[in-house]
Amino acid sequence: MEHTVQTSFRKFLVVWAGQLVSMIGIGLTAFSLGVYAFEKTNTATSVALITLFTFLPSILLRPIGGVLADRFDPRTMMIIGDLGSAAGLIFILAIMLTADIQLWHIYVGVSCSSIFSALQSPAYKASATDLLDKEQFSKGSGLVQLAESAKFLFSPIIAGILLSITTIEVILIINTGTFLIAILAVLIIRKNIKVEREDKEESNWMTDIQEGWKEVVTNKGVLLLVLIISLVTFYLGFLETLIGPMLLSFTDAKTLGTFQSVSAIGMLISSLCIGIFTMTKKYASVLVMGLIMCGLSFSLLGISANIYFIMIAGFLFLSSLPFVNMSADVLVRKNIANEKQGRVWGIIGILSQLGFIFAYSLAGFLADHVFNPLMQEGGVLASSVGQIIGTGPGRGIALLFIVVGLFVILLAIVTSRSKLIKSLEENPGSATPSEVGGVTYD
Repeated sequence: MEHTVQTSFRKFLVVWAGQLVSMIGIGLTAFSLGVYAFEKTNTATSVALITLFTFLPSILLRPIGGVLADRFDPRTMMIIGDLGSAAGLIFILAIMLTADIQLWHIYVGVSCSSIFSALQSPAYKASATDLLDKEQFSKGSGLVQLAESAKFLFSPIIAGILLSITTIEVILIINTGTFLIAILAVLIIRKNIKVEREDKEESNWMTDIQEGWKEVVTNKGVLLLVLIISLVTFYLGFLETLIGPMLLSFTDAKTLGTFQSVSAIGMLISSLCIGIFTMTKKYASVLVMGLIMCGLSFSLLGISANIYFIMIAGFLFLSSLPFVNMSADVLVRKNIANEKQGRVWGIIGILSQLGFIFAYSLAGFLADHVFNPLMQEGGVLASSVGQIIGTGPGRGIALLFIVVGLFVILLAIVTSRSKLIKSLEENPGSATPSEVGGVTYD
């Protein structure tokens, strides 16, 4: 049994390594396209729209990807997803090399990649659950977040350097290559990932989606957790979209890349700690403490225009985020039956990331037309709040960060008093089926 567990974990590591490389490539492109759009338009709105089109299709189509992950071999779904994602980048590259590219071309290309990401992401989540023993869930979550941190840790500083010595076309070629490496890593696992799948010959896709929806909404604790994470992603969407425009208003792309990489060291350290040291309890408490630290550091990002102070705040924020993600991830995995993980993660994917959609849609407008005007010289708040955090380009975004951070702290306080969240930990899934909110799970 122990040998089987170790073999499965090694297979997980192979797939994870491929995704690690792929994440670095994704980070290169996301950073470079964001800088390209801002330099071309000098508006936060253009950056926000690229981010929106990068994620919206994936979020909306994720339930279908979840159903496919339950019906078919997750390895196949991951390969198709990575191939399609690479095709979107090839489209952008082809336009850049043969014509005068417009922003809408970029929107189309990143949307194509996002559509296929809807197949890859739930399959990756489901295969992780299939390959990991329950005691390895927190360790697996830490490693997954370590891969996620790579696009913040390595990608920005690499992209910043590459943009100063080469072109965005070269970066797109590099990213396409990373998708191929991710596909190769999956193919190295010669045998199919052994998973138990329900017989779905008599059911259709809509039935599967409805079952995934039912699994989430009837477990009140899981549903509340998803709603909390949706609020977190809403606030996080503002940071992801606007940190670039805020810093680029008084510094350059290389400094922005350095900030993001240095800040991401916090995520790297936290993810390594989670991956090395196995946690088996107190996930709810870790969730609350992580939210408090996220909110505090979020607000600190806007207090000062000193780049070193901002780097410290960014370090604190990204070091807190893995604990929030890991706690939510494990609480869900322990309370959902294994054979329903794919469709459930598909539903959770769209629900939990609705916050990103709203944030990406609102961020550019709020920055360009509400908060930045408030903090310009002569603005409504320039003589009051401006005396504390400064006035001028980017300081309106800084004010928005302060406000958002305070809301995250408030969310942490509300979460700490929720009995439903605590019930997810007090009644974890085990070999004996249990009931939480009317849902039976193993």
